[in-house]
Amino acid sequence: QVQLVESGGGSVQAGGSLRLSCAASAYTISRACMGWFRQAPGKEREGVAVIANLGSTSYAESVKGRFTISRDNAKNTLYLQMNSLKFEDTAMYYCAADSAYCSGGYQPPGSWYRYWGQGTQVNVSS
Repeated sequence: QVQLVESGGGSVQAGGSLRLSCAASAYTISRACMGWFRQAPGKEREGVAVIANLGSTSYAESVKGRFTISRDNAKNTLYLQMNSLKFEDTAMYYCAADSAYCSGGYQPPGSWYRYWGQGTQVNVSS
């Protein structure tokens, strides 16, 4: 049974940093298309970052230059390094994975991904 388990969320002041992790089991992430999404209360789910099967990355404009998506194939884990956090980054963050090909030039919609984690909460205080 495929599982994606996020961790690393928490509370931080504006300007601070967090690193989210998404550990996969029964699934190899090294050649998967993987993304980070977030959803704030009362708002639609938003694609944050994607790392394509072959490694190219793409980011939402709102996080470009502040967030970095990466993966450690040896640890079978996806990461999202978040720096210079802002109050508006407050949300539940989810990782998603699919073995189908994605180009990395854009974030596929959430409905495209087959596997999802349960989410980790990020709270940024201003």
